[in-house]
Amino acid sequence: MTDATIRLTTAQAIIRYLDNQFIDVDGEELRVCGGGFGIFGHGNVTCLGEALYDVQDTLPLYRGQNETGMGFAAAGYAKAWLRQRFMFCTASAGPGTANLLTAAGLAHANRLPLLMLCGDTFLTRLPDPVLQQMENFNDPTFGVNDAFKPVTRYWDRITHPAQIIQSLPNALATMLDPADCGPAFIGLPQDVQGWAYDYPQAFFEKRVHRVRRQAPDKDEVADALALISTAKRPVIIAGGGVQYSGAVSELTAFAESTGIPVVETIAGRANMTSDHPLNCGPLGVTGSDSANAIAEQADVIIAVGTRLQDFTTGSWTAFAKDAKIIGINVGRHDAMKHMSLPVVGDAAVCLAAMMGTYKAPAKWTTFAQDARAKWDRYVAENVKPGNRPNSYAQAIGVVNDLCSPRDRIVAAAGGLPAEVTANWRTRDIGTVDVEFGFSCMGYEIAGAWGARIAQSQREPDNDTITFCGDGSYLMLNSDIYSSVLTDKKLIVLLLDNGGFAVINKLQNNTGNESFNNLIKDTPTATAQFTVDFEAHAASMGAIAETVANPAELGAAFKRAKAADKTTVIVMKVDPYEGWTSEGHAWWEVGTPEVSQSPKVRAAHKDVESTRSKQRKGV
Repeated sequence: MTDATIRLTTAQAIIRYLDNQFIDVDGEELRVCGGGFGIFGHGNVTCLGEALYDVQDTLPLYRGQNETGMGFAAAGYAKAWLRQRFMFCTASAGPGTANLLTAAGLAHANRLPLLMLCGDTFLTRLPDPVLQQMENFNDPTFGVNDAFKPVTRYWDRITHPAQIIQSLPNALATMLDPADCGPAFIGLPQDVQGWAYDYPQAFFEKRVHRVRRQAPDKDEVADALALISTAKRPVIIAGGGVQYSGAVSELTAFAESTGIPVVETIAGRANMTSDHPLNCGPLGVTGSDSANAIAEQADVIIAVGTRLQDFTTGSWTAFAKDAKIIGINVGRHDAMKHMSLPVVGDAAVCLAAMMGTYKAPAKWTTFAQDARAKWDRYVAENVKPGNRPNSYAQAIGVVNDLCSPRDRIVAAAGGLPAEVTANWRTRDIGTVDVEFGFSCMGYEIAGAWGARIAQSQREPDNDTITFCGDGSYLMLNSDIYSSVLTDKKLIVLLLDNGGFAVINKLQNNTGNESFNNLIKDTPTATAQFTVDFEAHAASMGAIAETVANPAELGAAFKRAKAADKTTVIVMKVDPYEGWTSEGHAWWEVGTPEVSQSPKVRAAHKDVESTRSKQRKGV
C-alpha cells in the first residue's frame, strides 16, 4: 500500500469504488454491482449523474419510470443472482427517495441486497428550506431519509467526503453477509456530493469478494442429530435460504439418504423439481393438502433456510404442539424461532455435517409420498381447462405445460402467489420467484424486469414470465415500457378479475359483504367502465392481445414465446368460482368480536374455534 492519493468528489469516489468491486461466482469474477436504476432530479443529477456518465459500459444505468418500481427491479435482479450480485437505485431528494421506502421494505423482509444512493438536504443548511425538504421544527437533522432506518440493514448519511472510506465497505459487507443481508441506504447531501477529497488510491484497487460460508458449531450439530435419531415422523421444511446458500444438492442428498419428506415454503418453491419422490408439496396457508397433512403429524421438524413466516406455519397451527423444531439457518434470529434447537450456519455446510445413518420409518415416507400423489391428482384436475369458469389455476396450467424448463416464473401479492404456489409443477431448480415476504402488489412487472436483466446475463435464451392481476397492473405497470426500451423481453399474463378479488374473497369468508374491492362493489365508482388493457399495454410498445379462454391463451403464449419483445396477454378470470379450494391452513386475521351482522359474528366464532391448535412459542 502506498501513500498515493487521487482527488475526487464524493460522488465520483462512490462510483469508482463500486466499479472496482468484484465477486467470485462459481469461479468467474463478475462485478458485484451489476449497475443501477435511476431517476434524476436536482438532488442527484449534477454530481452523482456526472460520476455515472463515465462508467456507462461497466455500471449501466437503467432509467426508471417510478422509484418504487426501480427498487422492485433491483430486488428481482438480486433474487435471480441468488444475492451474489446487486443493483443500486439512485433517487433525488424528497418524494423520489420516499418512493423507495416500499421497495426497501420488500428487500428487508426478503433479506435481499439493495443499495440506495439518495439525495439529501444541504449539510451547510445555508439555503434551507430547500425544494422538497421535509422540515422538522424540533430536529433539523431529521428528514425524509431517516424514514429508511427501520427498513434497512445499514444506514448512513455522508457528512464529509472521507466518511465513504468506512461507509461503503460496511454497506457492501452487509449486503453480502448471509445472515445480515438486506438493503443499505446512503444519504448524500447535495453539497457533500460535489465536495472533493484526496482519497487514497488503495481504496479503489480491485477487490474480489466471496460470500461467507459459516460452519456450524459441532455441539449444535450433535444435538440436532440426537433429536433426529428419535424421530418417528420427521419432515424437512425447505426455505428460500436453501437456494441462496447453494444447498440444493446437499438438501437433496440429505433427504434421499434419510428418506425424510421435504415440504417447501413459498420462498423455497423450486428447491426440488415436482417429480422428485421426496418433494411432498408446498406448506401452509397457500400450500397443499399433502404438505399440511405431513406437517400436522410430524414429531421432528427440520426447518432449513426459512424465517417461518405465518403463511408457512399457518399462524403456528400447522404443527403439533409437541413437535420439536430444529432451526438450520445462517441467521441466529431465524434459527431460534419458537424455541427451536438452533444449528447456526450455512445451509449447505450444516446439511453436509448432519449426514449420518438415520433412516425415516418406511411407513412414514410412504404415507408422505401417497399424500403427494393424491395432491398431484387434485392439481391436475384443478388446472384443467373447462373444469369451471376461467381461473388463475387454468392459466397457470397452460403456461406450465408450454414453458421451457429454465423459464423464470414471477408472481407477487393478491391471489396469484397462492395459486402459483399451490398449482405450479416445478420443472427445474431455482426457476420460481413468488414475492410474498412483503407481499408487494406492483412487484410483478418491475421485479420481472429486474429478473430479466439478470437472466439476460446468465440464460439469455430463456424467458421471464410474470403472472399479474388487474389490480397490481393498474398499481404499477410502467416497467412494461422499461422492458421495451431496454430490449428485455417479458411475457406478462394479465389475468383480470375485476378488482381486488382475493381480498373480496377474504372479506366474504369473514362474514362481511363485498365492499370496495371489486370495481362493481365500489359505491364511489359511479362511472364504471372496463379498462382496455390490451390497448394500454400496446401503447407502451408491447405486443398485446386479449384471449377469451385457456385454449386461446395457449396459442397466444406460443406466439409470445416466439416473439422478440415484451408481450402482454390479457384474459378475464372469474372472481368467485376460480379459486383453488384445497391445500389451505388456518391463517390468523383480526375479526370483529362485536358486530351487528350475524354473519360476521358467526365467522368470528368460527375463526376463534381453531385457535386452540395454535402454538404459543414453545
